[in-house]
Parts: sequence; structure tokens; C-alpha cells
Amino acid sequence: MELVRFGVAMERDLLEELDKIVDARGSTRSEILRDLVRGEVTRETEGTTTDAVGALTLVYDHHVRDLTERLTEIQHQLGARVRATMHVHLSADFCLEVIVMHGLANELRRVANQILATRGVKRGGLELITHIPHDHAHDDGHGHSHPHHPNTPPHPPRKRRSVKAGRA
Repeated sequence: MELVRFGVAMERDLLEELDKIVDARGSTRSEILRDLVRGEVTRETEGTTTDAVGALTLVYDHHVRDLTERLTEIQHQLGARVRATMHVHLSADFCLEVIVMHGLANELRRVANQILATRGVKRGGLELITHIPHDHAHDDGHGHSHPHHPNTPPHPPRKRRSVKAGRA
């Protein structure tokens, strides 16, 4: 396959960190970048119209004008597809937000990319889980049978958790 050369601009500190990874792996900048691009292409193209859940994690500067309002507006536009959010104050300047969403994989990616590209969002990533198993055997959403106390509502459906090292 033909190789094509192109230029990439990045901050010097980031390039130095990349070079540390290259040295530790005994690799090259080109191979590391090819691996990263392959991973992104795979994530973007697999299961595009598949039912999915996603956890979008982002760190943002809450001093950026209208940023919190824009993030809230985007979430309101998603309506019921936003299942939960968690907001954490990291410092005087930065907040972490985790947005749990449910919908078609391509829609969740589109929204995640829109949010991550918003001015003031510093870092973030989407963990997407497709092919969600469904258990229709029990009305209470979990896989064991027992009577519920009459005054206790049934348990909500269990959420699958994914712990994965990566971008965040």
C-alpha cells in the first residue's frame, strides 16, 4: 500500500510525550499515529446504526463564556436519550462532567463530537458500548427472582459498566 507523507502540528510538550511513548515501545512516530488513526476509523465506522449506550467524559473550563449553557442546551436537545449526568468541580477553573446516553451509535458519536469540539472543552472521550444484552425474563430488570416488598418499587434495570483505559 502506498504511503503518503503529510505534516502534523502539535504542541512541543505533547510531541515530547509522544516521543517518550515511541521510545518505550521501540516504535516510530508514524506507526503510533497510524495505530491511533486505525483505532479512530474503526470506532467511527463499526455499528453506526446499532443501539448503544455511551459515557461521554469531558473536562472543561467553566469560565469560558456561555459554555455551561451550551452544554446544557445540547443535553436538553437530546431529551430522554440522556440517561444521567454527573458534574464534579475539579478546581477553581475546571469541571468534569460525565453524560450517560442511550441511542443509535452514530447519533451518540455525532453529539459527543459536537460537545468535544465546543470551545472551552479541554479533554474528553466517548466510551461506546454496542450490542447491549436485553433480559426480558423479569419485570424488575435483574436476573434473580424474589418478591419485592409491597412498598418498595422494583429495582431499575442494571447498567453494564465498562472500565477501559484510554482517552479522558
